[in-house]
Amino acid sequence: MYRLIILLSLITVFIGCEKKIEFKLNDASELLTVDASIETDQDPVVILTKSLNYFSKISVDVLSNSVIKDAEVYITEGSRSHQLRRYDVVIPGNNVPFSFYSSDINNPSSIIKGELGKTYGLKIVWRGKEYTSSTTIPQLRKVIDSIWWIKAPNTPDTSRRRVVRARIVDPPVFGDYIRYFTKVNNGIFLPGLNSVFDDQLVNGSTYTVDVDKGIDRNTDIDFEEYGFFSKGDTVTVKFSNINKATFDFWRTVEFSYSSIGNPFSSPTKIIGNISNGALGYFGGYANQFKTIIIP
Repeated sequence: MYRLIILLSLITVFIGCEKKIEFKLNDASELLTVDASIETDQDPVVILTKSLNYFSKISVDVLSNSVIKDAEVYITEGSRSHQLRRYDVVIPGNNVPFSFYSSDINNPSSIIKGELGKTYGLKIVWRGKEYTSSTTIPQLRKVIDSIWWIKAPNTPDTSRRRVVRARIVDPPVFGDYIRYFTKVNNGIFLPGLNSVFDDQLVNGSTYTVDVDKGIDRNTDIDFEEYGFFSKGDTVTVKFSNINKATFDFWRTVEFSYSSIGNPFSSPTKIIGNISNGALGYFGGYANQFKTIIIP
């Protein structure tokens, strides 16, 4: 009885001490956001946008207006330098205008493409400020030995669903990082829900993993279908060796993405590699491709 009286007294005190707190969040200044990459045998691709406020309402107009079209963008390799050109396109399906920077086809003599083992610099000049970054396309060390398919286990729909598996060979030295994507039939390459991995637990071994089907993060995920392929699919796996900076960026991005809506998750700082306070990353990819047809 004595404990009950004390408990009721404490509740009364806490109720009496309630105070309504209101936060007024100021609009943040616009920051440069960079999504830049260079892959083996490919031209660099740089997408520049302006950051949005936390409570911004996302719409086609807002996204279109966030694209930066007035920057100067340069890619370098050693003593070579090439100014990238802006290309304006319309995204098929939703008619959203979009822009990106890539090799200037009108200046072919200085075009720089991705090569194994090379280090590349990125320079962006926008609104009087200069932003820089660098990345390396590593050697293709960690590779897929083979891929195959099996009927999906532990699911009632084994007649249709299929799982793709891969045998991976990891070299004996620590420090190999990968990111993977999948393409189905004539679609586009999409990253897995968790697309980046290091070799802390598998260093120097040959092991087998399930290759989950890549996802479009702009759509809702159907977790009953997540990861599965179907009969008749032609599946191509893009297996990319990356450096640690690229791994750290996507690891923190994907952790943050998976934590959205979880009140018990801890805040995540996205680890980018662009100077001068800009957001985003510049990454290099050493690619291997494997294709399988599921009859």
